[in-house]
Amino acid sequence: MKKIKGIGQINITGDRIKEARLRANISQKTLSERLELYPVYICRGSLSRIENGQRAVSDIEIDAISKTLNVSLDYLFGRVDKINR
Repeated sequence: MKKIKGIGQINITGDRIKEARLRANISQKTLSERLELYPVYICRGSLSRIENGQRAVSDIEIDAISKTLNVSLDYLFGRVDKINR
């Protein structure tokens, strides 16, 4: 994916994805492997870039991440502070 120059963050969900992943006590590699069950293929490096706001996330990817981490989409988008569904 081509990087957009002049823009700091490309997604608004990265911080919340990282927080939910750490609360679930799983590594980026494990999250990557679990996403394949949906099937959504995001490598560990791409997950790192997502968490750092450097990679965009598609609707299919964010839905699978939400389900895998057992958090609501509203939480990932920052609309609510409660982490669990």
